[in-house]
Amino acid sequence: MSIARGDAGLVEAVGSPPAPAPTSSDQSVRRGTIFGTSAYLMWAAFPLYFRALLPANALEILLHRMIWSLAFCVIALVLLRHMGWVRPLLRQPARLAMLAVAAVTIALNWGVYIYAVNSGHVVEAALGYFFNPLVTVMLGVLLLRERLRPLQWCAVALGLVAAVVLTLDYGRPPWAALVLALSFSTYGLMKNRVGVGLGALASLSTETALLFPFAVGGLVWLEVNGQGTFISEGTGHTLLLASTGIATAVPLLLFAAAARRIPLVTIGLLQFITPVLQLLCGVLLLGEVVPPSRWIGFSIVWVALVVLTFDSLRAAHAVRLVRAAEGAAV
Repeated sequence: MSIARGDAGLVEAVGSPPAPAPTSSDQSVRRGTIFGTSAYLMWAAFPLYFRALLPANALEILLHRMIWSLAFCVIALVLLRHMGWVRPLLRQPARLAMLAVAAVTIALNWGVYIYAVNSGHVVEAALGYFFNPLVTVMLGVLLLRERLRPLQWCAVALGLVAAVVLTLDYGRPPWAALVLALSFSTYGLMKNRVGVGLGALASLSTETALLFPFAVGGLVWLEVNGQGTFISEGTGHTLLLASTGIATAVPLLLFAAAARRIPLVTIGLLQFITPVLQLLCGVLLLGEVVPPSRWIGFSIVWVALVVLTFDSLRAAHAVRLVRAAEGAAV
């Protein structure tokens, strides 16, 4: 599909803020599910993709990801003729500050993930994204003063038990997993605080633009010190590093298109595609060894996620019943 011509959903997702609620038509839900599944499948392939970028180190890959993501976004914005959001945003320093925090946290997330993958810790990285929903719930309590339902408290407690079990098994806290979960949850919190005034493309453009000067400076430093691989490793490697912009932006835009069409509960279920497949990738394709004791910790996390998912489904069903009753009353 052509972004310039525009699939209706993809153009809506990248060019305008999300609608208050996804449409309920069967065709739209079906397309949203396809978009969401495609995004999560792309993210699931990242361990193999980042391995293909070796011998570039994690820092160099991260810096290229920032630069080429911005390049992709600028091209897309020009093709879509969607630049009207820039001036209003520049007049909102508080919003820019939140996007700056979001940019830093997503950069941390990207960097830790790339390092974990290319240092042989794909399984631990997958664990981080299993932990992510639990950490998000905890941030809601600690920072937003949200009140949890009993099953949500149960899921959080199980998550803490799993963290203790895995710490004992690793002989250290699973730092990569915890940083990935915390940084991505914080990123989501910042995007939530920014509000719905920016579409996915505008938001990513702003974040990468804020990171761009640091990324350029970092790449110059790597090249001056002989640690850069962009040119020295041949054309194929150069093109692969340049492709990090597409690899970053496309799944995000597909996710944005999905989020407009399908319920949040469905998004919550689809999100487990990525860590499950990454876990399998680490064990079956990349040969990482997971001892039985570590599977115990993973199992506790999965039980916590089942409890959290069941509670979300039940709560969503209750909301639908209330709305149906209100509609009947009207």
